[in-house]
Amino acid sequence: MALTKREGDLVFESLRRGVVPERGLEAFAVGIERQRDELHRQLGLVKAGDGSFKFLRGGYGCGKTFLARLAVLDAQARNYATSFVVVSDNDLHFHKFDELYRKVVQELGTRACPKGALPDLIDRWIGNVEKALLAAGASESAPDFDEQVQKRMEAEIASRTLGKAPEDLARVLRAIFRLKQAGRHSEAGELLSWLGGSGNVDSSATLKKEASIKKAIAGGDALAYLRGLLEIVKGAGYEGLVIVIDEAETILRMRPEARGKSLNGIRQILDVAGSYPGLLWVFTGTPEFFDTKRGVAGLAPLHDRVQFGKLPGAKVANVMQPQIELNPFDAARLRQVALRLREEYPAADRARLEAKVSTEFIEQLVAKVTTGFAGDVGVVPRQFLRRLVMIFDQVQIDPDYDPMTGEGFEPLPPNEAERRVLEGKPPLDPEPGEEQGYPVVAVGADGSE
Repeated sequence: MALTKREGDLVFESLRRGVVPERGLEAFAVGIERQRDELHRQLGLVKAGDGSFKFLRGGYGCGKTFLARLAVLDAQARNYATSFVVVSDNDLHFHKFDELYRKVVQELGTRACPKGALPDLIDRWIGNVEKALLAAGASESAPDFDEQVQKRMEAEIASRTLGKAPEDLARVLRAIFRLKQAGRHSEAGELLSWLGGSGNVDSSATLKKEASIKKAIAGGDALAYLRGLLEIVKGAGYEGLVIVIDEAETILRMRPEARGKSLNGIRQILDVAGSYPGLLWVFTGTPEFFDTKRGVAGLAPLHDRVQFGKLPGAKVANVMQPQIELNPFDAARLRQVALRLREEYPAADRARLEAKVSTEFIEQLVAKVTTGFAGDVGVVPRQFLRRLVMIFDQVQIDPDYDPMTGEGFEPLPPNEAERRVLEGKPPLDPEPGEEQGYPVVAVGADGSE
């Protein structure tokens, strides 16, 4: 598919910075058809009423983030709400479910509202509640119509969640509706922030009292609020919710106690995933995250749930097991991506671009890059694509520039992850005692055992 001008601008600006674009990925998604089809199958399962999870497994440079972001775009195109969360060892610990909930809500998006979609989702849900009342014979001009709407909102939340949603959820939703109807949009916004996991409500006790809410969303309650949020998403007319957790291997850099608790937090999420119909979790991680005692293999119950394997004689791994394997780029795939990007580049003079950045030049560039990185193409894509776009740009702005007569590709200094790969080192240095694994614990509301 061809990119729109806006999508093209976003794609090439992202590639210039060496990051995965958030839009337009379909135009140069090559070599991942089986993996992408499996994620589509998972969307079909949750649309039918299941709750599910999937892990994307691959080394550095294999395209995990690319496929994860593409999964978000595919889900939105199929009428799902999404949330793309990047794991940080500073502000996201999986044993603190309130932190996870807050990040999920912050990153909510839909095709109609790519960022900060919570207010839009609630407005759409309330609109559908009003439509249902009118279809049942209610009159919009009735003096008690707003009260009927509030009662229907509360009843729908209770019905959809089978009574498992916190009582404060229905109260705050009713209060948001009342405040908006009264034109008090700033205060309604404060309650939306509270519902998004913020503990700060500027009007303090007065607004909390008016909404009949007592405290901030904390710990163990957060998953119950997530259940309510999921039902609001579906009530707003969406098929469900896809939550992507990118770079789960960041957990490996945490202190041992925090690592163990975070892995137990993931275990608890997977244990209840099936009871959240319409919700798909997608995690990305490196083989070290899954296979070492420092990671998933150190927590036996979690490892049992998500273990990965290949049958003897199989050339490719079964994508329907919990982990989907992504393989490193090879030269052919790199060439194909380069040609796709050349097609999409917004050239003022396309004939000149294709003459100077010819297929022959691209093939020589790919060969030089893969040779320069000792044949390990897995560490190449970020640097190769960034350099390729720089060449496109130079051809665009400098009529005398001829990439074929230059020195060709010279890799930028490798970052830490690339350096370790090139030196044959593991992503992290071994830690004393990590082979012992982790105890199985239940994570409490405050992150305690």
